[in-house]
Amino acid sequence: MAYKSILTVLTHLADVELAVHGAARLARSQDAHLDVLVLGVDRTQVGYSYIGSGAVLMQVGIDRAEADARALEAAANAALLKEFSDLRSSVEAIVTQVGALTELVASRARFADLVVLPRPYGSGASAEAEAVVEAALFDGKAPVLVLPAKGLGAHAVPRRIVLAWNQSAEAMVAARQALPFLKAAEMVDITVVDPPSQGEERSDPGGMLCQLLVRHGVKAEVSVLARGLPKVSEVLARHVTDQNANMLVMGAYGHSRFREAILGGATRNMLTSAEVPVLMAH
Repeated sequence: MAYKSILTVLTHLADVELAVHGAARLARSQDAHLDVLVLGVDRTQVGYSYIGSGAVLMQVGIDRAEADARALEAAANAALLKEFSDLRSSVEAIVTQVGALTELVASRARFADLVVLPRPYGSGASAEAEAVVEAALFDGKAPVLVLPAKGLGAHAVPRRIVLAWNQSAEAMVAARQALPFLKAAEMVDITVVDPPSQGEERSDPGGMLCQLLVRHGVKAEVSVLARGLPKVSEVLARHVTDQNANMLVMGAYGHSRFREAILGGATRNMLTSAEVPVLMAH
């Protein structure tokens, strides 16, 4: 098993170099095809207007989105020229309205083995970054690798991985979707924070998952940690540092779409603070 179709989505010029370089390195390491989706986003939402002005505002928004798409497409092609000559890649530029962004990204993510995206939070993040991550995860049902500001780091394929495990369906999906990385790693640490006292894993937290992964040839071990910090994300972040890990794998947890933010607290906190790539699935 390997990732053969890798997708990255660009909506912000500042993210082009990071996303293209990271996705290209991964694509080459997996002998995969890289698809680059460039989006010019029309952010115009006309609630009311004077007679005759609505069409003008809409045209201004479309013109701006088209200009953004052209600039992003040129930057993406320039970034790809700096990558490996044997890289198989394609660039698709589309103009979309904010309301259609989710379905557009999801439709492309469904046919990707892995989606590589910049971090959606923090200074410099684009207005659409969070929506793109959520669309790929929750609607596209694709695993998403979120890159920190420093990118992949020294190794395109991580050597040491922390796999966050809490017996949830999301964590199980993440473990399965991460198998190409897990099998190639020198060490995978299955990390359980404050395991429940009840349930089928109460006597051997993480043991069944470890057995499954070992049968796939994964070099896995289990760490059971007490919640010594206020947030689970803080415990995981410290453990990633302690293990000198190159990647964190975790389930992505979502809340009701009636809330402004879909991504759950632990997921959001981890993406905000993580210094290594985070692979998530839902």
